Amino acid sequence: MGSWPCRGTKQLAHVNLTAVRNQRNKALLLANIGQLLTLAGPAEGPRRARDLGELGIVEDAAVLCLGGKIVSVGKTKDALRDPWLKKNRKIVTEIECAGKVVLPGFVDSHTHPVFVAPRLVDFEQRIEGASYEQIAAAGGGIKSSLEGVRKAEKTFLAERVLAALLDMAAHGTTTVEAKSGYGLTVESELKSLVAIGEAARRWPGKVVPTLLGAHVVPPEFHGRSQKYVEIVCKDMIPQAARRKLAQFVDVFCDSVAFSPEQTVQVFEAASANGLNVRAHLGQLSQTAVAPLLRFDPASLDHMDHVSAEDVAALARHNTVVTFVPGANYFLGLNDYPPARKMIDAGVPVALATDYNPGTSPTVNMAMAMSLACTHMKMTPAEALAASTINGAWALRLADRKGSIEAGKDADMAVFDVADYREIPYWFGGSRCLTTIAGGAVCYSRP
Repeated sequence: MGSWPCRGTKQLAHVNLTAVRNQRNKALLLANIGQLLTLAGPAEGPRRARDLGELGIVEDAAVLCLGGKIVSVGKTKDALRDPWLKKNRKIVTEIECAGKVVLPGFVDSHTHPVFVAPRLVDFEQRIEGASYEQIAAAGGGIKSSLEGVRKAEKTFLAERVLAALLDMAAHGTTTVEAKSGYGLTVESELKSLVAIGEAARRWPGKVVPTLLGAHVVPPEFHGRSQKYVEIVCKDMIPQAARRKLAQFVDVFCDSVAFSPEQTVQVFEAASANGLNVRAHLGQLSQTAVAPLLRFDPASLDHMDHVSAEDVAALARHNTVVTFVPGANYFLGLNDYPPARKMIDAGVPVALATDYNPGTSPTVNMAMAMSLACTHMKMTPAEALAASTINGAWALRLADRKGSIEAGKDADMAVFDVADYREIPYWFGGSRCLTTIAGGAVCYSRP
């Protein structure tokens, strides 16, 4: 039986990728799992309504992985009787789970990791009573992050992104959507995407890059937002697509950013260049979703403000509504997205951290789950499915990620709890013991 060295997050910053790739080529067995949350089920589309709470729990379970893929899932006693495993036991790396909970690696489908510094002035102003809109109007908010990203070297930004990814892995996350959006010039947005790509190549998990050039109107285009939208559509998007730097294009469609009409323009440019779309929508004010659904967006995120008509429309589509309750918490808001209304209506929903320097500086998906349970009345089971399989649907990766099934990528997290409900219950910290990405241990708590 193989053993595994424990590495802390700092050591992982210098992880040998050749060694990780070699690990993926070896067999890995997780045995004696107390609760295995497989999230297995039909693959017709994202989970909805009652199906959202189906976790596919197997007790006293085992998972066998080979070549970075899951090859077998079942009871530990059955795994140990398997002829192949009996014959090859000495060359299999075994993780003794000792009755702990194992789940699919978290899929954090909404993050903004390319920034230089925290926004501490915004933090203090908000404590003193300033609103999001007031801070933005005074030059704070997203605009206050521009100078740092514009001046930073690409290698520095890549290191910052990698540090965030390593921290996410230490909390059980194996798949991350990473947006640009804090440069807002063609040069700095492309630089941000290159930095994301460089960090992704040095991290064992999966990173999905997203161009968020239409985050807000930069100061130099004040009063000329349409001119900036033209630059995004005619220069930024085509270059990102041609250089294969992004898989998605995102837009912040709201009162402090871009109009629905401008959002449609950006979506049209993305579609013309072969890129998929997603949007920040309904965070500060309500925007009709019908004009955007024709572009088949992978997800619409935030959605604090939504009409009954739009809820009904979303229930008829596979577009995932991604909740980011960390932003509501950090902004000190009393209201959270209407999760129960959407789930009960059949809208597919996901959860994400919205990791960013201004409104949600957290990498902890378990914390996002806790907020969803306590403030949005999602059940722990619903929150788990929203953080795994539906997050994978929000990134169009559900054929590979988000559940523990034979043939899927071997992405899993072991939590130091006896019952899955403890994951959102113990809020604020991390109970993650081990994180496995592509069949390789990328984090193990000392």
